[in-house]
Amino acid sequence: MKVFSKIMFTAAIAAAALGLVSCEKKQVLKLYSWTYYTPTDVVKAFEEEYGCKVIVTEYDSNETMFNKLVNGGSKSFDIVVPSQDYVSIMMAKGMLQPIVQEKFTNRDKINPNLISKISYDPEMNYAVPYYFGAAGICVNKKKVTGDYERTWNIFADSQFKNHASMMDDYREVIGDALTYKGYSVCTKNDDELKSAVDLIKTSWLPNIVKFDAEGFGKDFARGDLWLCQGYAEVIYGEVPEEEWDSTIDFFIPENGGPSYLDSMCILKDSKNAELATEFINFIHRPENYAKFLDFFRFPCYVNLEAEQYMTTQPMYPASIMDKCELKNDLGDYLENYYNLWEKLRISN
Repeated sequence: MKVFSKIMFTAAIAAAALGLVSCEKKQVLKLYSWTYYTPTDVVKAFEEEYGCKVIVTEYDSNETMFNKLVNGGSKSFDIVVPSQDYVSIMMAKGMLQPIVQEKFTNRDKINPNLISKISYDPEMNYAVPYYFGAAGICVNKKKVTGDYERTWNIFADSQFKNHASMMDDYREVIGDALTYKGYSVCTKNDDELKSAVDLIKTSWLPNIVKFDAEGFGKDFARGDLWLCQGYAEVIYGEVPEEEWDSTIDFFIPENGGPSYLDSMCILKDSKNAELATEFINFIHRPENYAKFLDFFRFPCYVNLEAEQYMTTQPMYPASIMDKCELKNDLGDYLENYYNLWEKLRISN
């Protein structure tokens, strides 16, 4: 028995050692993405299929993400999910590595209408679309009984005075005014830009109680705001589901507005670029992408084949996104937007 025990003990030690080696060899994929942007069940499914571990680190803005990467954090992650303007910046700075197209077998699932909007990387060599979204307009139906204009100029309607807010985001607000005036949200024309800002100052500002990009959902749910500009998921996330139909009228105007595109990119210093490519491709399996859409009740626009697997009703129709324009990088001209915005806010 002593000999048997010794053999078993030795075997147990060997097994433990093998297990340790196995754990040490297990690949780790490090994802740096927006807060609450990657459904846990999709991550777990990837881990199980590829026998790896996915570590998700979150950020709350492109600026936070970018500053962390340029200040020594680029070697700490494999995949990052920047918005369109930061993709352009990161490509120009050589911070990204090309995606092996042969491994990206689901590239044919990406909506051609979306690809036509991606001027900075139309071949998806460095950035694969994750989500294409836009802020819209939300009216509290319990507070407003009269008619209202279903355009960005709704903010000129005096019935919303002292009960309206817009986002504290100058590309968004100025972009709304530019769209309403029939201009590009990326214009570099001084006269067009001034015309849009004058519209905000003279017609919209008198009715706006504040610019707010964080608390508008709670204010709307409490009934303090009758009109707000913002993201649908924020509004729907604050209003109880049983009150959605009776309270929320969310829409994006027919002529569109400014939009954003978050894309999955592989960092130049990634230690697991091959596994990162597999993850990107895994996300775009239609059945997996549908889980992401269901999680947020997002419309199906990026990966069209995913719609057949969805189980929820989107917060707004995907078709309106055809009219929306990306807020692309403006380079040095962006300072003109910022300076006009600061003067506008001071006058408020």
